[in-house]
This record gives sequence, C-alpha cells and structure tokens, in this order.
Amino acid sequence: MAGPVRDAAAFCADLVRSHDFPRYASALFLPGVHRRPVLAIYAFNVEISRIRDQVSQPLPGQMRLQWWTDLLAGHDHGGIEGNPVASELLWTIRTWRLPVERLAQLIIEHEFDLYNDPMPSLSALEGYANDTASTLFACCARILVRPSEAIDHVARHAGLAYGMIDVLNKLPQDIARKQLFLPAQFLQQHGSSVAEVYAGRQTPQNRAAVDQLVGEANKQLKTAMALLTEVPADAHPAFLPLALVRRDIRRMERRDYDPFALRRMPRFRMLWALWRASRSPEFRSEN
Repeated sequence: MAGPVRDAAAFCADLVRSHDFPRYASALFLPGVHRRPVLAIYAFNVEISRIRDQVSQPLPGQMRLQWWTDLLAGHDHGGIEGNPVASELLWTIRTWRLPVERLAQLIIEHEFDLYNDPMPSLSALEGYANDTASTLFACCARILVRPSEAIDHVARHAGLAYGMIDVLNKLPQDIARKQLFLPAQFLQQHGSSVAEVYAGRQTPQNRAAVDQLVGEANKQLKTAMALLTEVPADAHPAFLPLALVRRDIRRMERRDYDPFALRRMPRFRMLWALWRASRSPEFRSEN
C-alpha cells in the first residue's frame, strides 16, 4: 500500500481497536487480504455509533449523520482525503461491491441513538439490530465470498443475537446517559419500569426482563449457528464474533450475573477465546 493509503488503513484499524475491540480482535483472524476492507466497515460503524457521545443535542448529530448519508449518495464533500474512514469506506464499497442501501439504512437506524426514547418493544429492537449488526455481518461476509440469500439469512440471525447481547453489555453505560435499549415491553411484562432500570437496582423484575432478552438472543444464536453449517466454509470467519456472543450468553445465564455492573472481558482472554474458535470447524474456512 502507498503511504496515504497505508495511513488511512492504519487509522481505521486504530479506531476500531480503541472503540470496538471485539470486532477488531475478530478481524485479526481473517485472511490478510480481507482484513483491511472489514476494518474499514467496522471503522465506519464506529464513526456512526460514536456520534451520540460527541454531541450535546440531536441536531448536530443529525447533521453528522447527514454528511455520511450524502457521502454514500455520491454527493461532493470537497474531497475526502482528509477523512481516512470515508476514503477507506468508499474504496471498500467500490472494490467489493457492497450494498450502499444497507449502509445508508444503518445510518438512518442510528438516528434513534440521538434521543432518549427507550426501545419500545422486541420487534423494534430486532429492526434496529437487523439494520445495524446484521448489516455488518452481511457486508463482511460479502468480502469473503459471493453474496447469497443463504448467507444474508445467517447474517440476519447473527446480527440479532449480537445486537441483543450488545444491549446488555452496554446497559451500565447506557443507563448513565439515560438511554435504554432493553425493550420497555419486557419491563412492563415483568412488573418493572424504565425508571427502575435507571435506578440500577438488581430486582427480580429487572432480572426477569434481562433473562428474557438473553433467551431471545440465545434462540437467534442457535438459529445462526445452524444456518452457518449450510453456507460455504469460506464465509464462516466473517461470523467469528458469534463466539463471543456465545461466551457472553453463558455468563449472563449464571445466577451471579449482574447486568448493572460494568464488566469488560480482558483483551487477552478475548483474543484467546477467538483464537480457539477460529480453529474450530464452526468458524474455520477451507483456505
């Protein structure tokens, strides 16, 4: 790679490593030729996901999202050389023929992040996860193999599982900024409320709502893993992040699990778990 290109690729890798280490670590186990475009996609996702933390009001956030929407639509931004994520993303889209409409929908879905409205229902969360996490799986799989309905089907369920578990992993941070992705529907069903979750108390009602979401995630994970056996093995490494989802589900099913306690898996343990999974028939490619 030439100097500016190498610098842009390195910038994207550093961005993902700093702000989305699980996906960064998963990318390390991809074939070298595929690592750069996958990290470009993940860097784009980091840029979109971080906007909420970089603005104090929704309007500036909407303007930043619109910039990215315009970029994908081909509108001139006066040169993108100064934005390494944008340049890497457009190169990836052109080179690997990624579906621009799905990436544009990812931007639209993240408008929800700019407001403090709680996620109303399971169906709403599924729509959010499908347009965000599932899109990432689908795009990464397209870099590894030819697109197909079967692979997109795996990506949908993989993204639902990943997105639901991500909601629980980020629950303490979201509560701190008065944002809630745990479906309010579950809270109501178990006699809890958004206010009780914001209080950060581990009550039987709150735990029942959390357990329900863990159960839904587990169903989606099992479906994704079953469908994964039916697609070409060369696509399997794109779904390696599911190894971390499975690990998190097991942890969250334990009695001593506290969803309100901030917990991060040490990076070396995450890398070890992914290395082991990458060598298993579930996620190993034929090459």
